[in-house]
Amino acid sequence: MNAYPTYDEKVLLSRIAQGDEAAFSILFYSYHHKLGAYILRLTESFFLTEEIVQDVFLSIWQNRACLGDINRFEPYLFVIARNRAFNCLKQMARENSRRREWASLRRDEPEMEDALQVADGYDKLIDKAVDKLPPQQKKVYLLHNQEGMGYPAIAVQLGLSATTVKKHMSLALRNIREYVHSHMDPVSIFLPFILHFFLR
Repeated sequence: MNAYPTYDEKVLLSRIAQGDEAAFSILFYSYHHKLGAYILRLTESFFLTEEIVQDVFLSIWQNRACLGDINRFEPYLFVIARNRAFNCLKQMARENSRRREWASLRRDEPEMEDALQVADGYDKLIDKAVDKLPPQQKKVYLLHNQEGMGYPAIAVQLGLSATTVKKHMSLALRNIREYVHSHMDPVSIFLPFILHFFLR
């Protein structure tokens, strides 16, 4: 690393994995400008760039235990940052689309308001189901669905094999599906899917 040439990166990562905050500061100041420039090219937003850089390094610190197993940190860092940026942009696009759809629906189809409330209840039910997942299944589900990470990247971050990650994801989806089916009446279970196709 150019900013701190006396430090071996592998040793630095090992120190961070053990909770060394000073080593983490060195890593942060060595990469945050380069990472910020990369994310800014993707988002074209200084506000989003600052937020994503902070989130990425916070995630690295929170999952520092796996850093000792990483041979090349920079590709690892940029994969996480790219996934976080794309996920953020996709979420913003979805939110903008929902606002337009809901504004149009309320203007043209006011009778659908109750149905949308049911759909919102469905989303909340899924959130409750996710909260009840075993810890490892929950981590895999959230990294894949909220962070937009693929199975290989999740495997690296959690220190698991890709096969194990896929198994956790499969179990998580099954548990969520069973929880939702056991807490909703049959009509309500299908309503969100009907709305999904109706509002497209």
